[in-house]
Amino acid sequence: MTRARRQAEARGRWAEWLAMAWLVAKGYRLLDHRARTAAGEIDLVARRGEYLVFIEVKARATRAEALDSIGPRQRGRITRAASIWRAPRSSLHHLHLRYDLVLVVPGRWPQHRRAAWVPGDSARDLL
Repeated sequence: MTRARRQAEARGRWAEWLAMAWLVAKGYRLLDHRARTAAGEIDLVARRGEYLVFIEVKARATRAEALDSIGPRQRGRITRAASIWRAPRSSLHHLHLRYDLVLVVPGRWPQHRRAAWVPGDSARDLL
């Protein structure tokens, strides 16, 4: 692994930790972190009220770069991974699903974008 890749990995882990702390402070209960499935990894899985929330964390130099880094293909992968993660957990099937995004940029508080995308709605851009 190159030095640049190791640094990017460390930034990503830091951003995920910061996002977890931010979400817990906002009343979310974390259920999983770096959840691995056959379709890929989900950064964070949390619950708040009647919502089961799958959260992608993006750390970039600017918020615009962070938003640009999650395209339709990655959203589809996360949606598929969420379905796989949820399937064996029947106690969570009654909850509404939501896909959120947490943007982490240097010198700023994390920005939490609730319902950042709706699966299957290709006409809708990230909010």
